[in-house]
Amino acid sequence: MAVEPLSQKEIEERLSELPGWSLDDGRLTRAYRLGSHFAAVSLVVHVARIQDELDHHSELTLGYDTVSLAVNTHSAGDAVTGLDVELARRVEVVAPAHGAR
Repeated sequence: MAVEPLSQKEIEERLSELPGWSLDDGRLTRAYRLGSHFAAVSLVVHVARIQDELDHHSELTLGYDTVSLAVNTHSAGDAVTGLDVELARRVEVVAPAHGAR
């Protein structure tokens, strides 16, 4: 499936709908703080399932009570695409259930 890079304007528009997400070094990024290590691990597992469903994977970093994501699309020349935005949107839907802030 061909995935086209988003323009800077399109990225800014999409980010306005994703509080907490930003563009950093050509990738969409977000860090979450959770109430415990277990909650952070639980969120990582949930994000891993979403990534497998989309067949699109971010750099996913687990800290003691933090989870960080950074994503762009390698097959589109490491650009941000709609696939990255969809991953971010889906993570935003599940993160609150884990107590992420």
